[in-house]
Amino acid sequence: MRLTLRARLALWAALATALAVAVVAGSLYYAVNGLLERSQFDRTLSAASAAQERVETMLGAGARGDDPFDLQHLGDLGGAPALPLPSQMELERIADADGQRAGVELRLVGVVGGAVQSVATPRFPRSGVPVTLRPGQYRLVEQMIVVRSLRGSQALLTVASDARALGAARQAFTQVLVWLLPLTLLLTLAIGWTVAGRLLRPVRDLEHAARQIGSGGDLRRALPGAGDRDELARLAGTLQTSFHSLADARDREQAFLRAAAHDLRSPLAALTARVDGALARDRDAERYRADLREIGTDITRLSQLANHLLLLARDPAAMGRAPVPLRDLAADAVDRARELAPEADVDLDAPHAVTVAGDRVLLGQAIWNLTMNAVRHAPGATVTVTVSGGPDGAHITVHDDGPGVNAGVLARLGEAFYRPDVSRSGDGHGLGLALARRAADLHGGTLTLASTEGQGFTATLDVPA
Repeated sequence: MRLTLRARLALWAALATALAVAVVAGSLYYAVNGLLERSQFDRTLSAASAAQERVETMLGAGARGDDPFDLQHLGDLGGAPALPLPSQMELERIADADGQRAGVELRLVGVVGGAVQSVATPRFPRSGVPVTLRPGQYRLVEQMIVVRSLRGSQALLTVASDARALGAARQAFTQVLVWLLPLTLLLTLAIGWTVAGRLLRPVRDLEHAARQIGSGGDLRRALPGAGDRDELARLAGTLQTSFHSLADARDREQAFLRAAAHDLRSPLAALTARVDGALARDRDAERYRADLREIGTDITRLSQLANHLLLLARDPAAMGRAPVPLRDLAADAVDRARELAPEADVDLDAPHAVTVAGDRVLLGQAIWNLTMNAVRHAPGATVTVTVSGGPDGAHITVHDDGPGVNAGVLARLGEAFYRPDVSRSGDGHGLGLALARRAADLHGGTLTLASTEGQGFTATLDVPA
């Protein structure tokens, strides 16, 4: 089962805290254990120094300066002079002489009568501490051992300090750690769960608002917490902007569909009426031919509208990319415009061949639409189609010296199915400039419209290199 985001945040916080506690506790454990062990060794060394001085004084060997006693030569002593070892009671008094040596046990190993003998305090560990230990410091399982050679005497002093207290301290620390880690984990889980819930509250509010927007369809509804305060506020602001963009796109799509339905309904209604009228009674051949010509005109308009709609809906990924000769496309558009409107004055200004990479059908339709837009809506004006190119790309400009349009109309030109009232009597359906703009967008270019009322109209299609 996949955990919720709140549960995952709480769990990660608990794991991170537990890891930090384990690292700190482990470091503290090793540091304290080393400190205690070092302190125990120092205490044992101090007790060994004091006991050595007392024993040397007792044996009367402190001033002779003889070489230290070496147990490796015990078998070769022969008749070497030897001092009698102190009794167990005397060693006990030395061990308990003052508080500095309290808690330590002593053992003295020496040669008496040519034989190795030892004497120790009653609590000195009998096993695990061999008499052959050389002078030095040793850490046994539960004992800290310091071995000293007595000056001027063939004897070794062994001082033993009980280290079980260190083991008890380690055990107590381990038990605390065993309890501390689970308690820390549980406490951090509870705190993390609470904090994560408070942090994720804006996300829940945002989710609730998004669900209401999805069910109600009001994409322009304000989202809670939108702003620039933090990451969640910026996320809410981004979603709100996206929803508004979707609302604008939906409104444009609905307007587009309504206009398309309107423009499709009119020629279909006219086509149906003409067909019904032609079939209502018998007519002569000439009348039938006239009706068929009118029907053909309506069918042509429907076909053009369908083609324009398909071009507007074209997928950019499916658009072809090939060298397109723009001067040839402009010349074709000018020739066709002259054929359809012999009275129009349409000129071409393209002294040089200009080629760009793009979709020939889309670019050709865009140039044709711009040309026919000028011919239809500026009757009697001179229309000039100019093709030029440079390092940055190609520029196709269609200019007419007709009456132009006002600023309000100019701002809406290029919207799908938009036609000013003065042009609704024409043959167009309001998709020419929209398709030209769409072609420019698909090629990474722009369509710029400029006009001043009474001073003509200019449309410039820029296609990048």
